[in-house]
Amino acid sequence: MERNNEALEDLDLIRSISHSGGHPHDVEKLRKTGRLTARERINKLLDPDSFVEFEAFITHRNPDFNLHVHQHPGDGVVAGHGTLNGRPIHCFAQDFGVFGGSMGEMHAAKITRTIEMAERSRTPIIGMWDGGGQRAHDGVMSLAETGVLMDHLVQCSGRVPIFSLILGPVVGASALCAGISDFTVMSAQHGQLFLSSPLITPEIVDGETESKEVGDAQTHSSRSGVACLVADDEDEAIDMVSELLGFLPDHCLADPPFSPSGDNRTILPSLNGIIPENPNKPYDMKKIIKQIIDDEYFVELFENYAENILTGFGRIGGYSVGIIANQPKVLAGCLDIDASVKAARFIRTCDAFNIPLITFEDVPGFLPGVVQEWGGIIRHGAKLLYAYAEATVPKLTIVTRKAYGGAYLAMACKHLRSDLNIAWPTAELAVMGAEGAVNIIHRKEINDAKDEDKENVRQELVNEYKMKFGDPYVAAKNGWLDDVIEPEFTRKRIIDTLELLSSKQEWSPAKKHGNIPL
Repeated sequence: MERNNEALEDLDLIRSISHSGGHPHDVEKLRKTGRLTARERINKLLDPDSFVEFEAFITHRNPDFNLHVHQHPGDGVVAGHGTLNGRPIHCFAQDFGVFGGSMGEMHAAKITRTIEMAERSRTPIIGMWDGGGQRAHDGVMSLAETGVLMDHLVQCSGRVPIFSLILGPVVGASALCAGISDFTVMSAQHGQLFLSSPLITPEIVDGETESKEVGDAQTHSSRSGVACLVADDEDEAIDMVSELLGFLPDHCLADPPFSPSGDNRTILPSLNGIIPENPNKPYDMKKIIKQIIDDEYFVELFENYAENILTGFGRIGGYSVGIIANQPKVLAGCLDIDASVKAARFIRTCDAFNIPLITFEDVPGFLPGVVQEWGGIIRHGAKLLYAYAEATVPKLTIVTRKAYGGAYLAMACKHLRSDLNIAWPTAELAVMGAEGAVNIIHRKEINDAKDEDKENVRQELVNEYKMKFGDPYVAAKNGWLDDVIEPEFTRKRIIDTLELLSSKQEWSPAKKHGNIPL
């Protein structure tokens, strides 16, 4: 009996060390920065008393650098499974109080097994990253196990939703691991992402810029496009992940959660006058989106990146939907490199997890200019077109105003097997705007006119072109639009179509994979 008591006491001691989050001195330093330990973060994330930890006693096996005397149970990462709003998930959190959260061989192996278990059980993965990259003391063994982790993350991609919370500094290959996720949420308080350590980044070393200008949440949400959401603090970051998960299924073979809100609005007369009479006057597309979705509740992603296109989640008639929309108030809604990549990535994410796509289109074309052409707008614009054409989920497109040229084709047109394409009476589907078309088609006629008559001749030709092509009915006559409807009926039409397509299946011939123009 005494021996049993001693064994239990030993277990309690080892477990208390594992739960400590590191040396008391290191934990105290961590708390002074306003950050939490890994275990505290997991307890905030999951439903009360639902966390089941595994490999709690694992330690590194490096005998060098006197590390044999610094063996902390868990090796700086807490991992396991639990429930979030009643849904099973797998999760892990790095403990900055243990070796600075650095990823050693066993640390990486523990995360890998978490990913592996999530794939087997087909449950979402939530990773909370807060560590200084690969552990230099472990040398290439650390890199090797990190490579295995990356491979498992890639295999899980598109099978189960993967979330990364960046709650502290994340450097090197760890940043690449976090970047593989479907959704990256950064804390504005402490979140930082660097592929190269700030200690060796030339501009930081030379004092030309500060580390926060290279890797903080503001940079990655507005310039690099890595962070889809930015939270004020850790609590908000956790809430954001919980909110996003509510739109997603557990895995790629499941349907997204259906969540009727009780929003019984069907006819929306306020939409009828929302498009300005002047076709070149900007307006805010968000006002249209919010009126159509349930409870005007729109979760926008990448809000400060490529603002000329909107992406985000909402519900319409209880169905979870992914929304892509041109934003006429920014660059007139033109598609550029960043907008094309942003939308293409979001489309592929929704397609992977069976979320219908709703496209609100008002696009005058791709952004012209040498910078865009040299930057590869052809290749990047093709990504958007490719993503839409490849997607097999229900695809619904509403043309509110302009749909010109190649951008019209790239934005889920009927020719890319979109399921429903409707237009408002204010829509224009054409190769380009009337003024530009007339300048090309009737260039000789305008040049031959007398100087005092040139403007009148041009205007007459513009009016004539608008009469022929400046409305949606030419496209409708050719079957490229399913209908032209009053704006007030848009929400009802979308709900009816989502109900019809809830069992949609689309067959594609077998192949290894397509070759998207990356």
